[in-house]
Amino acid sequence: MSASLAAPARLAPAAHHVAAPPPACARPFVGITAVLLGAVISTLYARITSVGLADLRGAVHAGFDEGAWITTAATVGQMAIGPLAAWLGLVFGVRRVLIVSASVFALTSALVPLAPDLPSLLVGQAVGGLSSGTFIPLTIGFVVQSLEPRLWPYGIAAYGLNLELSLNIPASLEGFYLDNLSWHWIFWQGTILAVPMLLCIHFGMPRQATNREALRGADFWGMFYAAAGFSMLYAALDQGNRLDWLNSGLVCGLLLGGGVLIAAFVVQELSVAHPWINLRFLLGRNIALLMTILVLYRFIILSTSYLIPQYLTTIQNFRSLDVGKVLLWIAVPQFLLAPLIATALRWIDPRVVLAVGLCAVGIACAMAAGLTRDWATDDFLPSQILQAFGQSAALIALVLFSVRHLRPADALTFGVVLQTARLLGGEAGSAFMQTYVRVREQVASNLLGLHVQSGSVMAGDRLNSYTDALLARSDGLPDASARAASLLGLAVRSQASVLSYIDGFTVVALVVVAMLGLVALLREPPAPAAAPGG
Repeated sequence: MSASLAAPARLAPAAHHVAAPPPACARPFVGITAVLLGAVISTLYARITSVGLADLRGAVHAGFDEGAWITTAATVGQMAIGPLAAWLGLVFGVRRVLIVSASVFALTSALVPLAPDLPSLLVGQAVGGLSSGTFIPLTIGFVVQSLEPRLWPYGIAAYGLNLELSLNIPASLEGFYLDNLSWHWIFWQGTILAVPMLLCIHFGMPRQATNREALRGADFWGMFYAAAGFSMLYAALDQGNRLDWLNSGLVCGLLLGGGVLIAAFVVQELSVAHPWINLRFLLGRNIALLMTILVLYRFIILSTSYLIPQYLTTIQNFRSLDVGKVLLWIAVPQFLLAPLIATALRWIDPRVVLAVGLCAVGIACAMAAGLTRDWATDDFLPSQILQAFGQSAALIALVLFSVRHLRPADALTFGVVLQTARLLGGEAGSAFMQTYVRVREQVASNLLGLHVQSGSVMAGDRLNSYTDALLARSDGLPDASARAASLLGLAVRSQASVLSYIDGFTVVALVVVAMLGLVALLREPPAPAAAPGG
């Protein structure tokens, strides 16, 4: 395995597909700040529009079904451009691509809140997704090419820190904007963040000449098949739960069309003279395992990004700002954890750190699975602190171990795989969890309802206590009994929801166990790559 990864011929099927080392950069840390800001912007953009979706729907007078496409338009745009971003960086240079993308994103973010109707907002979201979708695929590549290998853990730790922050602070930001400013700032924050990013790009990134040879020999059909296929598949996953999956013609069409295009992409890459992506490299044992672990990692973080917010919103009627206070216990510790984990990774095998991080996440989920309908912010605190460590350790170790399989010249190509696995894995996990929780809630509600209908003693006692409490404020016994039955129905639905969230945490913990099995199969990486220009 190591030999095959180290062999340039296996990594680069065509010379014009290999990224030459970038020109020496006088301010590498300024450039790294730019790409890390880009990673924050990209993740924050997709996440905060999802958190603030209800307010966005109201602002453009969109119904539930029409408004559901607001976040989809942005994330599908990111999915479409993700596979192409590394190639754009190879051909036109990372500096040029990011300047154009950040400028377009800043302008779009400034104008989208002024959209007069839903179609205009959707177009703006799609453009914002396309422009911000180039940021993350180029981040790891630039970090690896700009730093010496001994500093890679710190660069990747900063990347992990930024992603964890941007995943877990949107609820607090959205709540602050709505309470103190307006919903427009959900978008305008992107414009503000893009300004320092542009300055860092301008002063911290070297200029690169256009690679005309790569442009002439480009596999445009392969890029089209990949971008269109993965985008259609992503849209199907994003809308599947709402439209009831295979009972929707639209979802079936998207799944079928996406599957056909992805199959065409694979055939194209295996048959064309100069393939855009070396599939044989991706199918190598360690690389395939690492990408699978990355997809599953995106699933396990749903315990904080989906299950806890849903529980607090549905059961406790928390507002976004209140939910954000819980998620901050994931975000804030990253400032301390990320550099400590990076330092440890200079001496400890990343596979060990990855396994320890996954164990921490699994234990945190097992702790959270003990929730009741009385849990509030403080009850989640111990599990969230443990989850903060686990997520950070797992992500940093996973990316670092993956990067050690690459030469710096191949890092941009790795960005394609990283972005595709990150987005598609996250959406597949989210689609599964939403559907699973919904189905488990229906099952639990039905089972609890059967106990009520069968005349359970406990159900009868609860109903009588409700009736007695309401009798003095009702128009007689029949009215009190009807109101008591309604309250009992609400209690059944609430308890069924709690049970479904417990099942969700349990599934995440089981997935962690499966991931530990995959980690055990990972082999030693090849010898560390030489520093750029070394």
